[in-house]
Amino acid sequence: MTRHQNPEPDLGVLAARVLFSVQRELFTALAEQGFDDIPPRAGAVLAYLRADGIRASELARASGQHKQVIGSLIDDLERLGYVERKPDPADRRAKLIYPTERGLLQMEAAASIMRAIEERHAKALGTREYAAFKTALQRVADLQRQAQHDSHAPGRRQSSSGEAP
Repeated sequence: MTRHQNPEPDLGVLAARVLFSVQRELFTALAEQGFDDIPPRAGAVLAYLRADGIRASELARASGQHKQVIGSLIDDLERLGYVERKPDPADRRAKLIYPTERGLLQMEAAASIMRAIEERHAKALGTREYAAFKTALQRVADLQRQAQHDSHAPGRRQSSSGEAP
């Protein structure tokens, strides 16, 4: 059966539906609370930002984005007043990314909005089923990330289609 004949959406389609729907709801609610200058793509930084600072390389690793993309997002968020770069006390050559006061307010607002979204889904599915769903989704995300990592491991040959033999 071809993909176009399958009435069931695949994992990628389902994941995209959830991601884009949650993003739309989150960023609309943030805009209503005065955080209307943040593009949804900035979520790759904001979702992993820590009050005690984090290196850009850690943000890239956690979000699965390239360092250059994260660097550009950090530049944008710094211009908007959400983050600032400070020397890493453990390594003066490195910089840590810290939320500013506005960044901390945005983080609190986003956490509250996400709690409300999750509570709504837990209520609709039931707490146990929602917890099982999140556990399974986390496992699938971990397995997918590991499969991607394994396919790019040093010494691993790629075929002309990009697939491992």
